[in-house]
Amino acid sequence: MCEATDTGSRKDRSPRGPRRAEQAIEQASKIVVVSYGEQDVEERESASIEDCAALKGARPVTWIKVTGVRDPAALQKLGECFGLHPLVLEDIADTGQRPKLEDYDDHLFIVIKVLCSDGGDPQIRDEQVSLILGRDFVLSLEERESPVLDSVRARIRNARGHIRKAGADYLAYAIVDTVVDTYFGVLEALGEKIERLEEELIANATRGTLHLIHRLKSELILLRKLLWPMREVITTLGRGESDLIQATTAVYLRDVHDHTIEVIDTMETYRDMVSGMLDIYLSSISNRMNEIMKVLTIIATIFIPLTFITGIFGMNFRYMPGLAWAWAYPAILLTMAAIGGFMLLYFRKRKWL
Repeated sequence: MCEATDTGSRKDRSPRGPRRAEQAIEQASKIVVVSYGEQDVEERESASIEDCAALKGARPVTWIKVTGVRDPAALQKLGECFGLHPLVLEDIADTGQRPKLEDYDDHLFIVIKVLCSDGGDPQIRDEQVSLILGRDFVLSLEERESPVLDSVRARIRNARGHIRKAGADYLAYAIVDTVVDTYFGVLEALGEKIERLEEELIANATRGTLHLIHRLKSELILLRKLLWPMREVITTLGRGESDLIQATTAVYLRDVHDHTIEVIDTMETYRDMVSGMLDIYLSSISNRMNEIMKVLTIIATIFIPLTFITGIFGMNFRYMPGLAWAWAYPAILLTMAAIGGFMLLYFRKRKWL
């Protein structure tokens, strides 16, 4: 029986996992096979399971890129072809997994997350990429078609860098490194959102601004849930404890670990900034309310003596001084205007206005 080393407890699966599996793309699995060595490379689009079996071992490294995880029959055939543990097939179909690493003696099962959006300025979402690393092959299974790994295929096709000279473990490193690099773009976009939100907070904070703050907080919480387990996965891979990871590749994995730490530090900084924005928003609303109350208080203060005067002369006594005077009404209005003007000048001199 295989012994599994799991960086994330199987009992800690997110309850949204099965629901997300049901929401996976409604299409049959698409398989692309890339078989290569230092001298040549062969690619097959829309390949079959039989093509995977035929090309496996034909060259030093075989990469089977599968898009779509809703076909249990196809997953079962892949499992039989590559000798995958049944638990691995179960975790591939459950797209709500946290990033993790499991060692099954003759192959490693790695779960990583790709962050993506649908254009514009939508909520960031994550999609699962499952990697199975064997002696001479790598299986990558994605929820849906994504351009993230196209750069890895281009490197293999054009023999750029060290990838055609290295083994399957280097290909797994290249995939993980490419995914981690995409996090920098996500963080850059989040940084721009935070800058715009800070300007809006200073200029004119509204209830919509509060909604944006909570949205940013939820995106950063998602990043935190993904990045910390990713750090553990890459740390374990970089130790080179598995026979499937060569010492030369472990050096590159440790570099990816440094990138992950950098991403986490940036993410934590953004979290502190967004948390501070909520305090700024509340302070802005409080200051605005204070300004409104100040204006209303000044208006009320000006009208207190005016109300006093009109109250006196509004009494229904029959005999009151000045009632028979022809200029009494204009005189009272002038007096009230003078009192109001004097109070306004006084408030302005005290810089209350």
